[in-house]
Amino acid sequence: MSFLGIDLGTSSVKLLLLNTEGSVLKTVAKDYPVYYPKIGWAEQNPIDWWNAVREGIQEILTECQIVSNKVEAIGLSGQMHGLVLLDKDGHVLMPALLWCDQRTQEECDELSEKLGNKLSEYTGNKALTGFTAPKVLWIRKNRPEIYEQIEHVLLPKDYIRWKLTGDYATDPSDASGTLFFDVAHRCWSSEMLDVLGLSKEQLPTCYESYEITGSVTEQAARETGLHSGTIVVGGGGDQASGAVGTGVVTAGTVSVALGTSGVVFACQENYSVDIENRLHSFCHANGKWHVMGVMLSAASCLKWWVEEVCQFDDTGYAVLLQEAAKVSPGSEGLLFLPYLMGERTPYSDPNARGSFVGLTMSHGRGHMTRAILEGVGFGLRDSLEIIREQNIPIYEIRLSGGGAKSDLWRQILADILALPIHVVNSVEGPAFGAAILAAVGAGAFASVEDGCSMMIKTVEQTEPIAANIETYNSLYNIYHQLYGVLQESFEKLSGI
Repeated sequence: MSFLGIDLGTSSVKLLLLNTEGSVLKTVAKDYPVYYPKIGWAEQNPIDWWNAVREGIQEILTECQIVSNKVEAIGLSGQMHGLVLLDKDGHVLMPALLWCDQRTQEECDELSEKLGNKLSEYTGNKALTGFTAPKVLWIRKNRPEIYEQIEHVLLPKDYIRWKLTGDYATDPSDASGTLFFDVAHRCWSSEMLDVLGLSKEQLPTCYESYEITGSVTEQAARETGLHSGTIVVGGGGDQASGAVGTGVVTAGTVSVALGTSGVVFACQENYSVDIENRLHSFCHANGKWHVMGVMLSAASCLKWWVEEVCQFDDTGYAVLLQEAAKVSPGSEGLLFLPYLMGERTPYSDPNARGSFVGLTMSHGRGHMTRAILEGVGFGLRDSLEIIREQNIPIYEIRLSGGGAKSDLWRQILADILALPIHVVNSVEGPAFGAAILAAVGAGAFASVEDGCSMMIKTVEQTEPIAANIETYNSLYNIYHQLYGVLQESFEKLSGI
């Protein structure tokens, strides 16, 4: 018995075939383009997604020599917040607007001014350009001829569901990122739909992430090689699916994704909202909820330092990390603010700038490299401290992403966060999580928690060092004050 997880990312789709023992039988990735028609705009053609998924399924079935009816169930994960519009005949009305599209600041301001605190009351979040609701308002204002033809509003992964099953469906974790979903009650927000001029009939039916939403049609079976009737479950947004894929499904365990950006994700049993909306409050893929902090530059800070500043190729990472390892914790008083692309949590500020603070003649390249690793750690701690303020328990960190491969960075994070760091056996977290959700839907496991318990194991563990915790606590107190001191200067610099 095997389960297929499909993760529709921004640059590629990743497909993963998993058996009930948690062994990955095969992974496949298929790329597709992102289009940037204007500065700040980001779009994709949903047909490109389907072609990549279709080809990926064919390849994974062929190379694994899996008979199509041996795939028991399919789970979907995907990039969140994107806007896919279909007309009454199921035709795509225009390119999908992506999570990273920045054209909607005016619409965000309008929502914030019109609704004030009610926006958080209705949805658990504040208006950001990445969310789906401002995109709908932009279409209504700038493309009224498109807006009038809207029959179905879908999120990216749910377009793939429709191509597979013919059903219009979604799940609470992905819907949470639209800004027209009532996160507390796990249903569409009637108040926000009134603001957007949408009806519930235009929106997909919402199922829990492990519930069956439909089955593969004969047409999709011909196109993919799957067996018609194969069940498809709700799946989840990429962050919730990734948390399932690393076993972050109970309170006390926190996921830290140390990729291009940095994400701190904490499962919670009950719904709550940070009063200042510094964290996102979303539904989780296991019927619970989660809060999430996002820093825009994480491992990308090290990539910038190695490749752009130091002008090294891939071999340079090892050289620079060896130099950094020889420097004592705290980099002899050198701090780095990792705001190379602005910041989101805890400061929603596109004007924030990356900075070295505390440079002296005694500092060398190794100090600067280590300060970057530590600065990213301090940035992640910002989100963790807000989570603690919400009285959400934290006992261990599950670390994923490219930065998790570094022994040094894992130790730095353990010391700064004062928590044990676990690296688990699952790769391609969101696709792995989607496959687990599929297994639960097929009845292989009684719950998402049971599936994670059976399939996910710690393969590396890093414990914090007491002396280093004390050093980093002192430095974090200084780091945390620097944004407020420099904010006005950041704003002035952005205008030059």
